[in-house]
Amino acid sequence: MTGRSAPAVLPPALRAWLGLTAVLAALVVVVLGVLYAGHSESGRVDRWVVEPTADSVGPPWRRVALALDFLGEPAGSVMLVVATVAVCLLLRRSRAAVLVVAAVVMSVGTATLLKHLVGRTIHGADNLSYPSGHTAFFTALALVVALLATSWLGLGRTAGTSLVLAAALVAGAAMGWAEVALSAHYPTDALGGWCTALAVVPAMAWLVDRVADRRGDAGRPQRR
Repeated sequence: MTGRSAPAVLPPALRAWLGLTAVLAALVVVVLGVLYAGHSESGRVDRWVVEPTADSVGPPWRRVALALDFLGEPAGSVMLVVATVAVCLLLRRSRAAVLVVAAVVMSVGTATLLKHLVGRTIHGADNLSYPSGHTAFFTALALVVALLATSWLGLGRTAGTSLVLAAALVAGAAMGWAEVALSAHYPTDALGGWCTALAVVPAMAWLVDRVADRRGDAGRPQRR
């Protein structure tokens, strides 16, 4: 090592805006969780977006929805995570590689915990639905990739924030559409999963930077 610190996974220029976004997203997750706790049917917002029997998408769009859904399943998600970590390591961005794993695990773990706390179901009492873990996973991964791109390209606050939020919106909308189209989730489940990732990933990125910086300071020789 030459003493230079590794690039931050949460660029300083983006911290304030993404921090505010994380707080607002967490608030949405809590509000929706309270509103739909213990429910077993679609709400008013869900019915406004799509009819309760949403499993009606036909080919070729059904195949697209199934392909997206697979990417959120264990086999598909592991494949994506391994590929993303490999790219980070090839680019010598070890912090980003750590963030990929940490962000995905914490986003999906938080979504799973919330499912048991909220207790909203779809298609039977055993199918917990809020928030959507698939949407949380896909959004979290897109956020990390966008943060890596922002750092790699040296984007400023406006361009960087726009890229990160656009990536999150596209990924969340795509996976959320697939889950609703396959009648696996209500629209508000997808929104909750999207907001879960928006709340978790900036916090994890800040934590990864903080831990890495402290370790770097601890390993750096003291000047006399």
